[in-house]
Amino acid sequence: MFVVDTNVLIYSADPDSELHRPCRRRLEIWRAQSSPWYVSWNICYEFLRLCTHPRIFRRPWTVAQGWRFLESIFDSPSAGVLLPTARHAALLKEVVAELPQLRGNILHDAQTAVLMREHGIKQIYTRDSDFHRFPFLTVIDPTR
Repeated sequence: MFVVDTNVLIYSADPDSELHRPCRRRLEIWRAQSSPWYVSWNICYEFLRLCTHPRIFRRPWTVAQGWRFLESIFDSPSAGVLLPTARHAALLKEVVAELPQLRGNILHDAQTAVLMREHGIKQIYTRDSDFHRFPFLTVIDPTR
């Protein structure tokens, strides 16, 4: 089990990215596999924000195009969306106590990290080095 972060989705969706091919290849493998893998709604919204942004995509997508891309992920029987449970607040409190230096933009990633801990998932595929700040996660670069 693992989580796929926004940047991997962005690279796999953007044919103009130099990282498109390796990320797209990985995404296709994941979509075909039988073992579970996940995104979160936070990751999905961030994907929609970025794929429609003219500074990110040379040819920005419409939100409908972005949603169709996400639907192709949801169509995979092994893909799922992580949701907070009743334990979420307690686990956030734990992470804040363990990592009191967290602040600013890293808190966006903290939501993903807490969700992962909540569901017993330790691996995240991402190019975002900020996830290394969460010692309970294993960060995997999908292009290596």
